[in-house]
Amino acid sequence: MSKTRLLLLTAGLTLAATGMAHAHATFEVDSTPSEKTFKAILQVPHGCDGKATTEVQVKLPEGFVFAKPQPKPGWELEIIKGDYQKSYDNHGTKVSSGPVEIRWKGGNLPDEFYDTFVIRGKVSGLDKETVLAFPTTQLCGADAKVVWDQVPAAGEDAHALEHPAPTVTVTPASAEQAHAGHSAQQAASGPVEVGALEISEGALKAMLPGAKVGGGGFVVKNAGSSDDRLIAVESPAAGRVELHEMAMENDVMKMRKVDGGIVIPAGKTVELKNGGLHLMFMEVGKPFSEGDTVPVTLTFEKAGKVDYVLPVGSAGGAAAGHKHK
Repeated sequence: MSKTRLLLLTAGLTLAATGMAHAHATFEVDSTPSEKTFKAILQVPHGCDGKATTEVQVKLPEGFVFAKPQPKPGWELEIIKGDYQKSYDNHGTKVSSGPVEIRWKGGNLPDEFYDTFVIRGKVSGLDKETVLAFPTTQLCGADAKVVWDQVPAAGEDAHALEHPAPTVTVTPASAEQAHAGHSAQQAASGPVEVGALEISEGALKAMLPGAKVGGGGFVVKNAGSSDDRLIAVESPAAGRVELHEMAMENDVMKMRKVDGGIVIPAGKTVELKNGGLHLMFMEVGKPFSEGDTVPVTLTFEKAGKVDYVLPVGSAGGAAAGHKHK
C-alpha cells in the first residue's frame, strides 16, 4: 500500500470515528398516530468518550402510557412508577398512574458496539400534532455519562443541538382515521406472518357482563423445516394471558394451564380454540363484547414477537361446566 493511500485511509477512518462519536441517541421509528400502541426502539450508538455503557435511563413523557419495557439478557430492569397528569382509558378502565421512567442497569455495551432498548406503550390524549421528548441518560460506570435531554425551541433544528432528546412525532387520530384504524384492526385478524409461521382465523367469544375471564384462539401454520414454540401471549385487555388445554379425565372434561409453551411442529398446523388448546384471558378489565377487537402480542421461541388482533364473536357455544385441574 502506498504512503499516500495509507494517509487517505487513515484520514477516512478518523472522520468516520468522529462521526460515530457525535451520533445521537434516536428512535428507530420516530412518528406514530395518536391512540395507537407504539414500540419505542431506542438506538444507543456509542458509549461515553470511549467507555462502555452500563446503564440506560429513559424518562417517559406525558401521553406515552401503559409502558412495558423489553428485558435484555445481561441487564437488570427497573420500572419507576408515578402519577400521570390526567387519566387515560385502558379498555374501559380509567388509569391515572403507571411507569414514568425505565432503567436498564448493570449491563455492558462497549463503545465500539451499537444496541437497542425497547419500550412498548400507548400514545394517548393528544388532539393535535405533538412532539414527545424522551430524555435519556447513558451511564458509563460511576464517573462518566451522556445526557440526551435537549429539546429544540420552535423553529430550531434538532440537529443543531449537541445532545438532543430522542423524540416521537404524534399525529392526531381524526374520526376518519379512527374508523380506518378500526377497519385495519378487523383486517389484521386475517393472516399475519412472522418467520416461517402464519397466524390466521383469530377469534374470541363474547363475555357475560361482570366476567373477568375470556377465551379464544387462532390457527398457526409452520411452513418451516424446524419446530417452533408459542411461549407467551400478552394483551393490554387482560392482566395476563395463559395457554390452556381441555382434556377428558375420568369422563370429566377439565381445563389446565399449559406450562412450557405449545409446540408448533415443522410443516404442521396447530389450532387454538375453545374445547382444546386455547388462550385464557385472565383479569379482564372490560368484558369482551361481540364486534370488539382485542390486540395481543404473541412470542414464539424462534420466530420472535408479532402483534395480532382477535375479533370478538358471539358467546354462543361457550363450554359450560368445565373444571380447572
